[in-house]
Amino acid sequence: MNRQLQAELLSMQEEDQRILQELIDSGELGTVEYHPRIKAIHEKNNVRIKEIISRHGWPGISSVGKEGSEAAWLIVQHAVLDTKFMNECLTLLQEAVHQGEAEGWCFAYLQDRVLTMSGKPQIYGTQHDTDENGIAFPLPMKEPGKVDLLRQEVGLEPLSEATKRIQERQNATKSNRETNG
Repeated sequence: MNRQLQAELLSMQEEDQRILQELIDSGELGTVEYHPRIKAIHEKNNVRIKEIISRHGWPGISSVGKEGSEAAWLIVQHAVLDTKFMNECLTLLQEAVHQGEAEGWCFAYLQDRVLTMSGKPQIYGTQHDTDENGIAFPLPMKEPGKVDLLRQEVGLEPLSEATKRIQERQNATKSNRETNG
């Protein structure tokens, strides 16, 4: 196991999530199309994850542990400035899943992100948006009648539970802002 690479990936993920949470807590997230603070982190991480994948291939569970592999996924999931790279990683991630080197749900999230960013319907229902009242809803799906079966195959909860969890998290965040603001 490459402990140094694992630590680097976890550090990159921690910084991404810390800045994201700060923006959520301050109410700044969503005030602009792509907040400059999170964009800067994504740009920095994007450069580094490309170097890592170029040198090591997909950071799999046997090389960086489950947490390190999931951190690599999150970094690629947030590489929204380079959808071509995200698409290239889909193939690597799918192969890693088949080899037991990555979690199936990671592939599902990345697949859906790439599809929805391309204006296409998603497969697994992982990508949500919010309506005019701030309530989360899943973006269009290719086969909505099969989505829960497909989600189950990759280790995800039913779509209705996921959407409810997202909505509850939104309400808690809104409540925290109102209390602390």
